Amino acid sequence: MELKIVNTEKELQDAYKVRFTVFVEEQGVPEDLEIDELEQEALHFIGYEEEEPVAASRMRFVDGYAKMERICVLQSQRGKGFGRDILLFMERIAKEKDMDKSKLNAQTRAEAFYQSLGYETISGEFMDAGIPHVTMTKSI
Repeated sequence: MELKIVNTEKELQDAYKVRFTVFVEEQGVPEDLEIDELEQEALHFIGYEEEEPVAASRMRFVDGYAKMERICVLQSQRGKGFGRDILLFMERIAKEKDMDKSKLNAQTRAEAFYQSLGYETISGEFMDAGIPHVTMTKSI
C-alpha cells in the first residue's frame, strides 16, 4: 500500500470516500457526524493499493497529543496489515512534527489491535456515534 499525506483535492475526496464507505455505509454512523467541523484543522492521510483508495485517517494536534482519528480500511482490504501501516505512518509524521505522544478513541472491538501496537487504555467505555469506544494513549 502506498501511504500519503493528503495534498490534493482528489486525495481528500478519496479519503472521504473510504471513510464514508466504512463508517457511514458499513457501521451506520450518521453522515453529519462522520464529516465534521474539525476536517479543516486535521492532517489527512490516504492509502492506495494499485491506485485504488483503500485506507484513510486524519490526525489533529490536541492538548500535547497527536490525536489519531477516523482510521479505517475498506472491508475487502482488511487482514493485510493496512491498519497497522497507516497508524505507524501517522506516528512517524507526528514525531517529525515534534510530538512524543499519541491518543485515539478506539472502537472497543479494535482495542486489542491498538494494544498490539503499544496503546494503553486510559478510560472506561463510552458511546460515540452509537458505537462503544475507549480512549487509548501511547508514547511515540
